[in-house]
Amino acid sequence: MIVRSATAASGMDYDFGDIRAFIQVVENGGISAAATRLTIAKSVLSARIARLEKDVQAKLLHRSPRGVSLTDTGQRFYDRMRDVVARMQQAVDEVAGDDSDRISASLRIAAPMTFGTAYLGPLLFSFMHQHPDLELTLELDDRRIDILSSGHDLAVRIGRLEDSSLMARRIASSRRVLCCSPDYVQQHGLPRDIEQISQHACICYGNASIAPYWQFEAGASGGEPRQVVVRGRTHLNNGESMRDAAIAGLGLAALPLFIAAPALRAGTLIEVLHETPPVADAIHVVYPRTRYVSRAVRGVIDMLVAAYADGAPWDADV
Repeated sequence: MIVRSATAASGMDYDFGDIRAFIQVVENGGISAAATRLTIAKSVLSARIARLEKDVQAKLLHRSPRGVSLTDTGQRFYDRMRDVVARMQQAVDEVAGDDSDRISASLRIAAPMTFGTAYLGPLLFSFMHQHPDLELTLELDDRRIDILSSGHDLAVRIGRLEDSSLMARRIASSRRVLCCSPDYVQQHGLPRDIEQISQHACICYGNASIAPYWQFEAGASGGEPRQVVVRGRTHLNNGESMRDAAIAGLGLAALPLFIAAPALRAGTLIEVLHETPPVADAIHVVYPRTRYVSRAVRGVIDMLVAAYADGAPWDADV
């Protein structure tokens, strides 16, 4: 798209795609991340920025080995143009919405492996079937991905939200259970209370950035959740692997119910300390802060919220 310059004397035409590319570089913190988000080569994106600077006859970005930063002129240009671009995108979406509910976009979504495979994927694939013009890249990884630098449009997060630079919307609660195998009970017995957990072998989550600990509900007495530091020789970075280690008798595991439920039903795992379960996690969708959220992102978020409006299906599994 070519946008005619408001300065008639200059006779200059500006490429709207170059302006959008500039905004993506600023909002994603650099050319590499923006190129990933736009699915173009870094060299192409750099050329677009250079062309825009030539067209406006001003330096917009400082470039260094550590990345890019805005010049004073670039900051003013970004402040003005991000609103213009957001309003143009909103206008396009509203016009499209006048005639149909069609969503035409390309989305990149990140999610944890097990939840993405068992629950998120089927919902997204059904949504794609309803919207044939929607393109989707779904990346499943139990590591927490920085969606601002990776170029993802949104991500599913389970647990505490730590990045205040992102917008978030809660979609469901994820109950957790403390469990172990019948064989483990036969060999080692069960903890009588939460304080005794530290005396048992525990299966630890390997992606934790600090010493492993589990939080438990306060119980009938009320008060704050209770925290227990756990230790064990098994450290795994995937919930299904933790479940399988627990089934093999390697120790106690605190697992999301959506992972543990089939084994609990089959009797290969049993729930421990049912009266004081681990603190439940919240499941959120997170997405970058922008002045206008695209129709495609809003559509996916609204679909997920509606899917769990009547409760999480895994809560009925046991």
